[in-house]
Amino acid sequence: MKKYFLYTSFVLFLSISTYAQNKTAVRFSQSISKDNAYKHLSVLASDEYEGRETGKKGAWMAADYIRNHFKSLGLKGPVNGDYFQPIDMVTYNLTQSIVTVNGEPRQVLRDFIIYPNNVSLNGFTFNKSSVVFAGYGLNREGYNDLEGLNLKGKVVMIFADGDPFKNEEKPADRAALRKAMVARQARLKSLLDLQASAVLLIDLSWEKNRDQIQGSYNNGEGQPMLKTPELEARIKNQKTLPVISISPGLANELLKSGGVTVESLQKQIAETKKPASKEVEVSLCATAVKKEVKVRAENVLGFLEGSDPKLKKEILVVTGHYDHIGLTSSGPDKVNNGADDDGSGTTGVLMIAEAFSKAKKAGRGPKRSILFMTVVGEEKGLLGSEWYSEHPVFPLEKTITNLNIDMIGRVDPEHEKQPDYIYIIGSDMLSSDLDRIGKKANTDYIKMNLDMKYNNRTDPNQFYYRSDHYNFAKHNIPVIFYFNGVHADYHQPGDEVSKINFPLLARRAQLVYYTAWELANGPKRPVVDKNEDGTPKH
Repeated sequence: MKKYFLYTSFVLFLSISTYAQNKTAVRFSQSISKDNAYKHLSVLASDEYEGRETGKKGAWMAADYIRNHFKSLGLKGPVNGDYFQPIDMVTYNLTQSIVTVNGEPRQVLRDFIIYPNNVSLNGFTFNKSSVVFAGYGLNREGYNDLEGLNLKGKVVMIFADGDPFKNEEKPADRAALRKAMVARQARLKSLLDLQASAVLLIDLSWEKNRDQIQGSYNNGEGQPMLKTPELEARIKNQKTLPVISISPGLANELLKSGGVTVESLQKQIAETKKPASKEVEVSLCATAVKKEVKVRAENVLGFLEGSDPKLKKEILVVTGHYDHIGLTSSGPDKVNNGADDDGSGTTGVLMIAEAFSKAKKAGRGPKRSILFMTVVGEEKGLLGSEWYSEHPVFPLEKTITNLNIDMIGRVDPEHEKQPDYIYIIGSDMLSSDLDRIGKKANTDYIKMNLDMKYNNRTDPNQFYYRSDHYNFAKHNIPVIFYFNGVHADYHQPGDEVSKINFPLLARRAQLVYYTAWELANGPKRPVVDKNEDGTPKH
């Protein structure tokens, strides 16, 4: 009797579960498969695409590949008939950086680096007959490297990092690095306030981290930025203190006339716990020239018009970023392939677009319109999605939801024993309706573990703010961010196609597809019933 009861209950559960599924949606989901995923990702994350860095050849190749795929599906190019949305993006690059000591030119990367961010648009040049060594540049209770020094118009030399009261290595983890950078900026501001003319930062890890330093220099190229009136005004009014990073070897040449070395000064300060600041005579000249350079960058858009005359004006946006971090200067493997980040998400968008396109060709297309958009510049600060949100091709007030896919091809350490999961972030931040729809789609079709660990605004990792969905959320558009979490190969050359779990990638993409199906065909758009801070709207 118990067996019969259990059996009939199981059959009833299956029938209810089957009834909850839309057979048409299931029929067209077949395009979202491990084989199709491999077809796309093996191209996008190949060495040939050179890590798809924004503004570089690999990203342009990826954009062409995506455009051609959208075109082959019959999707419309919604940007005046084109699939590319050009982005007004620029960098401010160094075209000249010169340092001479006692008339002898020094070599970039071997002896010094001038980073573009430390140079105003007008550049700088100076010719000095002395340098002021000011220890760590610290001013704290009981210890002041700057006490009694007249720094107006002087070049000041300090240790880039560190504290004479702490015996510590240069911080390695992300949080510690951020903290050290904030401390460094505070010291530089103090020197700017004291009207120093330039700062030399002695990098004690110069030899140890030579490859990393060379990579960060990036041939004098600045960070890509969106060219906006706000940016132009900021650059025009920017007061930038020239900063030159130097090797300990070059620092010792500058200190030679004072009869001291970097090592002796560091030891003296550590043992006495007192400043060892002093001015030394030396001929030092430096010049930096900077110019604005246009960056080719574009979002790639494919549009599927809805079938319902009234609802087709409402737009569901499905996104993933196709850019990654490009090439590295160190190690045997120079290509950061970005198979998971975010080749996997881009691949998901391509497969979902194919599934909906086939449904439409068969006369079963979605009622609402869908914009499939792969964005660029995510790794540079969510630039592509920010540009779209400020220059939307379709009105934001008609945009019902953004489903954003960023890393769905791997398993993080927390789920190695139970890999059938996905983190969802943001689904309940603005809309209870969207949260319900997304979770119901999972229950009805996929039955995957939806991990909500990072689904909050105060998580230390700040994932809610770190992918392209946020540029929709900040405009009060409900979002779901699908994410497998970070792993040992995150932003490393080891993020290769060979390490992707393709069946799992396909299942996760199917979850996004079924959620999109429900949103595109539901009777009403998700209601925004929460404020940006998560409190209920009244």
